Amino acid sequence: MIFREAKINDIKQIQIVRNSVTENTLSNPNLVTDDDCVEFITQRGKGWVCEIGNEIVGFSIVDLKNKNIWALFLKPEFEKRGIGRKLHDIMLGWYFEQTRANVWLGTSPNTRAEMFYRKTGWTEIGTHGNGEIKFEMTYENWNKKSTAGNTV
Repeated sequence: MIFREAKINDIKQIQIVRNSVTENTLSNPNLVTDDDCVEFITQRGKGWVCEIGNEIVGFSIVDLKNKNIWALFLKPEFEKRGIGRKLHDIMLGWYFEQTRANVWLGTSPNTRAEMFYRKTGWTEIGTHGNGEIKFEMTYENWNKKSTAGNTV
């Protein structure tokens, strides 16, 4: 299992992962283009992938411009192995090295993702988009978790 920064040539596999999920699915897969992915991992922020046997099984992308988590997804068959948590922690560690600004994300209610974010210390602050729950992480809350030894 290898965790590393995402590269442009990873985008085809990133798109496969994104479109394999069974929760928080895209209503139209064409809404997230390869060009969007390039912009987010090279200009707006950074991304990471988890690779097993040359196959990308999960990825995360953070957007410094809008101060939000743009993506954190795993292929369903690779859930519950700690991969999502590791991608999450790498991403937030990097984000808070760049800025101390709060970071937010939106996710569908009543999903495993909602429970994951609650468990990892995110605070619900309202709604976003089409009924998604909006969560926020502060530098202070992240720093408490990371200094307590709960991150990578």
